[in-house]
Amino acid sequence: MKFDSILSEMNGLGKFQIRLFLIQMFSRVTLPCHFLLNNFLAASPSHHCDIRALEDRDYFGNLTFHQKLSVSIPADRDGILSSCQMFTKPQYQFLPGSNTTEEAFSVPCQGGWVYDNSTFKSTLVTEWDLVCSRKGMNKATATVFFVGVMMGAPLFGFLSDRYGRRPLLLVSYLSSLTFAVLSAFSTSYVMFTIMRLFTGLSLAGISIISYALNVEWCSIERRTFSGVILSLDWTLGNWLLTGIAFGVRDWRRLIVAVTSPLIVAIFAWRWLPESARWLVAKGKANAAHQYIMQCAEMNHTSKCIATITPRILQESAEATTGNKKHTFLDLFRTPNMRKLAITSGIVWYGVAFTYYGISLNITGFGLNPYLTQLIFASIEMPMKIVVFFFLEKIGRRNSEMGALLSAGLCLFINIFVPQDKAVVRTIVAVLGKSMSEASFTIMFLYTTELYPTVIRQNGLGYTSFVGRLGVSISPLIMLLDDVWHLLPAVTYCAVALFCGLVAALLPETLNTQMPEFIEDIEKSRRRSTRMDTA
Repeated sequence: MKFDSILSEMNGLGKFQIRLFLIQMFSRVTLPCHFLLNNFLAASPSHHCDIRALEDRDYFGNLTFHQKLSVSIPADRDGILSSCQMFTKPQYQFLPGSNTTEEAFSVPCQGGWVYDNSTFKSTLVTEWDLVCSRKGMNKATATVFFVGVMMGAPLFGFLSDRYGRRPLLLVSYLSSLTFAVLSAFSTSYVMFTIMRLFTGLSLAGISIISYALNVEWCSIERRTFSGVILSLDWTLGNWLLTGIAFGVRDWRRLIVAVTSPLIVAIFAWRWLPESARWLVAKGKANAAHQYIMQCAEMNHTSKCIATITPRILQESAEATTGNKKHTFLDLFRTPNMRKLAITSGIVWYGVAFTYYGISLNITGFGLNPYLTQLIFASIEMPMKIVVFFFLEKIGRRNSEMGALLSAGLCLFINIFVPQDKAVVRTIVAVLGKSMSEASFTIMFLYTTELYPTVIRQNGLGYTSFVGRLGVSISPLIMLLDDVWHLLPAVTYCAVALFCGLVAALLPETLNTQMPEFIEDIEKSRRRSTRMDTA
């Protein structure tokens, strides 16, 4: 008997599964809080050169503040003062009514910068002056974090496939909390980036293990609904981040605040079950049977599975696997698995690259960053309701293609919208954000269904690795505006469109049994009926 059939008999989305979802919500809401934290953590306030070194002249000291700025800092044709240049000495010819003429020489800021603290009390930028020639170091903080996520994905994927979902989740909780708090108390830029690297590595475990554990306890007919419900944790976390960031304007306290839900998650971990599907695949039939009976009792379906015994589960697993141990390399050994791994990796790269290209650029649309973040978060809820119906009606593959291509189209339109049309640009960006969020939601569920149980965590780790590679590069793409101001938008658009087309090569998984073994991938995927008990 297939495990999906057993789950269907037990009610694949009952009280047991709901309790599982709620317990993991405490850890999952911290994911968007950290993944999008750089929008506030590394925000760059308005700034200009510190001109106090010029105040030793008598006449200069009699000027108003705005007059001091006009004679000390060069301005462009639109009258906007430079953020990175200052004059070598006051240029009084720029004062109204002045008849003097003198050649003005500008140099990079000599005595540091003065920042506008009206929106952010302190950020990484104000802490370590990550502006002008050092602005790349600011963007690098996001890249370093996602490099950590990229490293952690295959690591935790391998370990959780080898040692189980439940113990590795606890490791992820403890290490994420530890490194996040240490990053908040960093005394230097180098220490901060190292701590953020390990924070990202640890959070990767929560990201991929929690999703797989939840979906592995849901039956075929409930998988789509459960996948969309699970993605709401991201929306809740997004709202949580906006609220906390609005109330906590200091970057150190902000990190501690958004990490605090992990304390609850650690205490709630004791009530988390192991994946019975994983236990069966690993031949641990007795432990699997205990969890199955616990699930059936909580869902009031004990009588329906009274004939299921540990021996039946053991024989079912051994007949197919022969107790074979699997590794990351099994993703590429056989033809169909190899095609699946390469194709899903490309699509994941495009999904993550596009999503974070939009999400980490909330200041690029001309509105208040908190308002923009709130709008971006709020559009996710209705979009996920739409995603649910599309997944059920047209399937995973067509939904993923449509979402990515639509996101690329919105990015393409925004290329031609003038910068001074802030409202129009934000509306188009919100539509693009909703499409990229839809592609993310679909791809998480889709990937879980594509890979067999015996290497599912390896598969999720691999695709997460490739996706986080895209995320790591995504913030640095914004630096290309020094080459051509439209180059970042063109790059994001091209990647979204290309990867949307590649999604057409993936197999459809709507109403199919989740594959248990690699052999299930190498033969044609069998379409399941709702009443299948084979």
